[in-house]
Amino acid sequence: MSEHRKTWKPIPGKHDPCPPLKEKTYETPPNLYLGVQEPGLEQFAPAEALKKGTLWPALFGPYESPFEPEPRARKKED
Repeated sequence: MSEHRKTWKPIPGKHDPCPPLKEKTYETPPNLYLGVQEPGLEQFAPAEALKKGTLWPALFGPYESPFEPEPRARKKED
């Protein structure tokens, strides 16, 4: 799991009709862990930056589903 994914344990209510979830997760954005953006930070190539949604790898946070045991292998585009 990513260090950007946090977990918490909800407290089930007495009258909750659904079975309680033992653990819930949420993701935090990478910019929370980057203080001041340093000059000369590594950058993606422009085409890659458009795909990733950011110019800087330090600010890229891929979403990984908490319901899948491993990230899916991406298909190679021919």
